[in-house]
Amino acid sequence: ALIQLHHAGMRSPAELINEIPVCPSNNEKTNARGLSLEEVKQLRDDFISAAIRAKKCGYNGVEVHGAHGYILTQFLSSEINKRTDNYGGSLINRARLLFEIVDGIREQCGKDFLLGVRLSPERFGMDIDEIKSICQRLIDIGNIDFLDISLWDSFKIPNEEKYQYTSLLEHFNTLDFKKVKWTVAGKISNAVDVQKILDSGVDFVTIGTSAILHHNFPKLVIENPAFNPIAIPVSEEYLKKEGLGEKFVAYLKRWPDLVK
Repeated sequence: ALIQLHHAGMRSPAELINEIPVCPSNNEKTNARGLSLEEVKQLRDDFISAAIRAKKCGYNGVEVHGAHGYILTQFLSSEINKRTDNYGGSLINRARLLFEIVDGIREQCGKDFLLGVRLSPERFGMDIDEIKSICQRLIDIGNIDFLDISLWDSFKIPNEEKYQYTSLLEHFNTLDFKKVKWTVAGKISNAVDVQKILDSGVDFVTIGTSAILHHNFPKLVIENPAFNPIAIPVSEEYLKKEGLGEKFVAYLKRWPDLVK
């Protein structure tokens, strides 16, 4: 079993956390305040401590979530991160926190503890070439077991015109993964989609919505290469039968056309 480690940063709704959200630097759009240098180091240590707790609880590993605009994405982003110390400016500085977290987890949790990193190459000021550079460096240093590239849509062409000479997926197929396993996520919804992605060179797929709709989605795909998930929206009762709790069902109601 793996557990995902993330901090929402400026994406945390102030009314839910009852305090001002935080960010690498002051962010007027989200009314988030910049972290002090001491707080950045505490954030690093908190990620590492969370991994240590996960290991003590019996988890086989963790995935450090640096995608989807969460706090580590915010540090990686040249648009959002306006720091002038060692955690801002150049790509090496903007990525420093991520690498310190990864290296710290590996040091504290040992070589047999599974460790992955999730990154997304678009939105929130992400640049495809920068993310590829970070990925290759993570691979080359040798402290991670897998890379999870969340593409939003695994079949799409990049948003930026200068990168549209190939698909978003193919941009990452050019990396030298060495012993690191590669997974992608984003609108992989049925058995045919799964096979297409695996055939493209990806080691394993990461499933969201379809795994919520079917707790045994992998088994259903293995048994039926033409398997399609149940049509949405589905009832609350259906989701509860699939093992979802009341709070998770309530959370899913935030998405349009998923829950009746």
